[in-house]
Amino acid sequence: MSERLRSLGLDVGTTSTQMIFSELTVENRAGSFSVPEMEISRRKILYKSPVHFTPLLQGELVDTAALRRIVDEEYARAGIEKGSVDTGAIIITGETSRKENARAVLAELSGYAGDFVVATAGPDLESVLAAKGAGAAAWSEKTGKRVLHMDIGGGTSNLALIEDGKILRTGCLNVGGRLLKFDEAGMLTYVSPVLEGLCALKAGQTPSQEAVRQLAQTLVQALEMAAGLRSATELLDALWTKEAGAVWTSPPTGTVFSFSGGVADCVDTVHPPLAFGDMGPILGQAIRESALCRGDYILGEETIRATVIGAGCHSAQLSGSTVYHRNVRFPLKNIPVVPMALPDGEAIRTALASREDMAVLALPGIRSPGYGAVAAYGEAIVRGFGDRPVLVCLEQDMAKALGQALALRLPPDRPILCIDRVKLGAESYLDVAAPIGPALPVVVKTLILER
Repeated sequence: MSERLRSLGLDVGTTSTQMIFSELTVENRAGSFSVPEMEISRRKILYKSPVHFTPLLQGELVDTAALRRIVDEEYARAGIEKGSVDTGAIIITGETSRKENARAVLAELSGYAGDFVVATAGPDLESVLAAKGAGAAAWSEKTGKRVLHMDIGGGTSNLALIEDGKILRTGCLNVGGRLLKFDEAGMLTYVSPVLEGLCALKAGQTPSQEAVRQLAQTLVQALEMAAGLRSATELLDALWTKEAGAVWTSPPTGTVFSFSGGVADCVDTVHPPLAFGDMGPILGQAIRESALCRGDYILGEETIRATVIGAGCHSAQLSGSTVYHRNVRFPLKNIPVVPMALPDGEAIRTALASREDMAVLALPGIRSPGYGAVAAYGEAIVRGFGDRPVLVCLEQDMAKALGQALALRLPPDRPILCIDRVKLGAESYLDVAAPIGPALPVVVKTLILER
């Protein structure tokens, strides 16, 4: 028996805006007499929009009214009703992912594309979605090779180190084709602030192609440093996106480099230098001539559409099948996550005190816990949540037992949700949809709104 979800992906990037609709097939992979094991078994793309230039008012401020018109037009072209969307994500990426943009897009599109569609931004999530959407994670799993995937867009390059299909680390550099913009005559109309100190170019100048090429080579050197092909210098630290965490370099031995994003389309194909009104073609050729492409390298199955396909096809996952919920009104949207290593009543109460609305407690949990351990978890959680709805997410498979323990200790009208086999990190938010069989569809997001 299988069920289907309709999913939307919308990527609002530094350069381009794209949408896809896809169909996710959910099946029970367990036998008739086993605990159900619900999995997303198939992802089918129903519709891909054209690539639109991201509508901007000034600088990098998104024109949300124009964005809404794009969304309206693409729904009509796809022949899909707004209320028929079950899941998905709106991803605000690159230089457009500033707090004023994210909040404006949230306000413009909130509740617009189905109850389970959310607006999200953040370099970790972008890196994961691009690696999956480009097919790099699947290629690594199929071949068993280590892959460093680079999604090089207009404003940033999102990195994902993958082994055997599993994403081990992510990172992000301020390297992209839209850091310089030109008019038709070749005059600079925009120079990104991230280039301060790296070049002397100013808006209003008409630089030589050689000057732009030298800048592109400098940016590529930072990519080589992140890939472990060049000794790291202060250049890597200067271009590393601070929201991506600590700077890292990947050992080159046995690593295959994979590329997606708009600039990836300029790696193997030579375009006129100002074909897109930016430095993307020159940056793409600088990558092609660099150490990144001297050995084996691959272009993603999807390049410019990698992130939006990741958003539409890979943002949703399923909880474990032995979960517990009562008196919960689905869907739950944008529930902030409070992570802890162990449940402690006083620590939970303190963490929740500053939150007016619901929050979900994220715990590692215990593998094969005994009754005493489950009871102790339950007692601490009850003390910590007080009169609030009790929402708990565990990594280990113990949600049903814990949910039953909570139900014994709480009034019968108190909402309880216990899910497992989902890992939540700090500064994350959770959406949970109505059950599909015994499992619950979830979307984990990172909202970076404070830049």
